[in-house]
Amino acid sequence: MPEIRDCIVLHGPDLAPHRCTRFAWEHDTITAIDLAGPCLRIDNGALVVIPGLTNGHTHMGDSFLPDGATGLTLEEGFFRPHGYKYRELAKLTREAHLPHITAHLAYMARTGTVRHLDFREQGAYGAALLREASELTGVQSVILGQFDGVPFTAEELRANQADLPAANRAELDAMLSIADGFSESTMNDLTDGAWREIREVTERCGKLRAIHCLENAAYRDTSLAVTGRGDLVRAIEVYDAHLIVHLTVATSDEIALLVRSGKTGVINPRANANLGLPLPPVAALLHAGAKLLLGTDNGLLNSPSMLAELDFTYKIAKSQFANALDPDPAAILKLATSNVRGVLGGDVYGWLETGLPADFVVLDFNRRHLRASRHAVASVLTRVTPDDVLATYRQGRALWRDPRFLS
Repeated sequence: MPEIRDCIVLHGPDLAPHRCTRFAWEHDTITAIDLAGPCLRIDNGALVVIPGLTNGHTHMGDSFLPDGATGLTLEEGFFRPHGYKYRELAKLTREAHLPHITAHLAYMARTGTVRHLDFREQGAYGAALLREASELTGVQSVILGQFDGVPFTAEELRANQADLPAANRAELDAMLSIADGFSESTMNDLTDGAWREIREVTERCGKLRAIHCLENAAYRDTSLAVTGRGDLVRAIEVYDAHLIVHLTVATSDEIALLVRSGKTGVINPRANANLGLPLPPVAALLHAGAKLLLGTDNGLLNSPSMLAELDFTYKIAKSQFANALDPDPAAILKLATSNVRGVLGGDVYGWLETGLPADFVVLDFNRRHLRASRHAVASVLTRVTPDDVLATYRQGRALWRDPRFLS
């Protein structure tokens, strides 16, 4: 039975740091966490075991275009049908594409990520391609498929009367036979009738529903002009989305609506910043008690490193709270760990306890820049680099293991 002795474990859903005399796992399950006393401060180094990280929002399909959106607007880079990424995706063969996706999933494992929630373009074909990459690397891909083409004309969208075309209904069925759920770029891409039909189909199949909302003010304004309701209102009332991504320009009323709905938001601060968009209201969302995850978004914009995203988000939140006390570092780390439980359920927990799946990361706090940390959780957010990740495990399988790590 593999084990780690004399380490520090961020334990339970609150990620409380404790000394641990023995952390052990067998097959896919944690079999022992022998806790000693609480331990926030490290004086002479330690191995630190944290839950495996979840990347709450990715587009791994465009990982073959690193920094390809440089100098492009949101509309130029990412909007269908003529956005840069869609033009480039259409040129790519499966043989050329798959190695890019697997390489970026492997990089996620290298940086402590065990799963990601992906908005996957290219219909059933795109979902199958990502599923193959997931199986090759062991990183869990929660796949949210998107139609390969645009179902409606601009005139049909403005009229907001048409139902989902039969061809797209068949495409939806094919996609959901592979994917874990459905996504589209914005609420403005489909009619209300189509959204209701997709809601019914996904409910019958027990699949997730996700959408981008409020990434900029035009999302809200277009929805208001066509339907009389903002895109967040429609996402909740018409589509009943489980995941609402971005919330970059959410107002206090919209944040209150999100909280009342019980839906989970996903923020992507580095991507928003890279596009010159406003930063999401992290402090306001946390203060209101919103359910939140954290993601890296498009491969055109960012590396899929949750370590980088956690660092950036923590500092944004502190700036927005405008005091030295808020937020608690654990509140930010939960965006990539224990908060995922409320979305995925099943055998996904996002925290470490005996009897739970062995999804964990081993960090080397024996290194000089970490060995005297005064706050272990804050140091995970702000000082850990990919070089400090000794091992990443999902369900007991080593997705990444540094030669320095012997368990």
